[in-house]
Amino acid sequence: MSAPKAANPDHPIHDLLAARWSPYSFTDRPVPEGDLKSIFEAARWAASSYNEQPWRYIVATKADAEGFDTLLSCLVEANQAWARNAPVLAIGCFSRILAYNGKPNAAAEHDLGAASAALTMEATARGLFVHQMIGIDPERARQLFSVPEDYQPLTGIAIGYLGDAPGLDPKYGERDRAPRQRKPLSEIVFQGRWGEPSGLIG
Repeated sequence: MSAPKAANPDHPIHDLLAARWSPYSFTDRPVPEGDLKSIFEAARWAASSYNEQPWRYIVATKADAEGFDTLLSCLVEANQAWARNAPVLAIGCFSRILAYNGKPNAAAEHDLGAASAALTMEATARGLFVHQMIGIDPERARQLFSVPEDYQPLTGIAIGYLGDAPGLDPKYGERDRAPRQRKPLSEIVFQGRWGEPSGLIG
């Protein structure tokens, strides 16, 4: 699989992982319903602590203009500026409480992230792009979508096709064209003690 801005990894990784990146520039081309179903089906099958599956998604497409605008209003202003061009928006939420014993779920945010990563890989396999964002107004989302108190809105998600959006601030195009960078493995994989690079990745 080839893709714009494909990663240049130091060690071989799957093509889907190399192809994934988070653009600001989306076209308003609709995402087929079948693809959307499969994207969220991938999230459904993500791993989770105690199989709690604490993730929930609130979704809106441009086919429902009122619903889309409502969800868009839950993003911070800086994210609204570019995300309004994507054909699909979502808000990822997680359950604070373990269903099986009523105690706080310490893994819930991690598990929402795992589900959203699975969602992203499925989207990438279908030629789509996903841009996740922490910049949302959680309490506005809670109010507008009647999110229960034991669930926490956490992330925004834009899904769609890469393209030049008319009227998009040029600064976003510059970000999209900027080289991708990652810390070396020596800074993130340790062995023996903190900060000591693992011999496994030397």
